[in-house]
Amino acid sequence: MKKIFLTTAIAALLSVNVFAADGAKKVDGGTNVSYVALHGFTVDFADAKDVNWTVTKSTQKATFTVDGVKKTAFYNLNGEYLGVTQRVDEKAIPAKTLKQIEKDYKGYNVGEVIVYQANTDLNDSIDATSYFVDLKNDAHEVLVRITQQGNLEYFQQVR
Repeated sequence: MKKIFLTTAIAALLSVNVFAADGAKKVDGGTNVSYVALHGFTVDFADAKDVNWTVTKSTQKATFTVDGVKKTAFYNLNGEYLGVTQRVDEKAIPAKTLKQIEKDYKGYNVGEVIVYQANTDLNDSIDATSYFVDLKNDAHEVLVRITQQGNLEYFQQVR
């Protein structure tokens, strides 16, 4: 009995050391994605198809399709889930906010609209849902953010 327990304990320790030494799985030709992110992704998005991972200096990103909808899930470098984005129709923007966009950004056309659903368990100081709207005119392109309360905020200049 002691030998079985000891053998099991040694095998478990060796397994932990192997995972700790590697720390990540290579996906798509060498991209290092943490096991925590991969595991979390497979649990949260079990029906995902066509998954492609990208790792940057600050995030791990999985682009995938679920039920015909293209989405992108974001994880920090520790593998913690940050949130998910997807493109939505302009009609998803509240009417009040669309009027504000027309007033504040006269001459701009609405381009892409992306909804970001954040993991508020990880950071409760951010909105659970935000919309990012790409606005373009002949000379400029800006990105604005629509808060959960429907407020319009300048986010960044694109060009």
